[in-house]
Amino acid sequence: MDSASPSPDTERYKSFAAFYPFYMTEHANPVSRRLHVVGTSLVIVCLALGALQDWRFFVAAPLIGYGFAWIGHFVFEKNRPATFKYPVYSLMGDFRLWFETVSGRRKF
Repeated sequence: MDSASPSPDTERYKSFAAFYPFYMTEHANPVSRRLHVVGTSLVIVCLALGALQDWRFFVAAPLIGYGFAWIGHFVFEKNRPATFKYPVYSLMGDFRLWFETVSGRRKF
């Protein structure tokens, strides 16, 4: 990709603030959102364990995180994860959704 080509994350959305409302429409199902929050929580645990105990937890982290999220999308949302088109913004959205939920700003 040459430097003049837009990256997948800026092709349609110029900022994460513009992307996040779209992200939330792709996560309208409460079961899917819960699966995302659980998956992201387990990713955080795996990253900590990878740093403190065994590097193999680093390998497990994306498998667990995407596993929970993709079940949410394919089974409950019936849509394709935004990760495929907007990988960076989607990951940022996962962590923002997680933070809003664990901080009580969004209902679990």
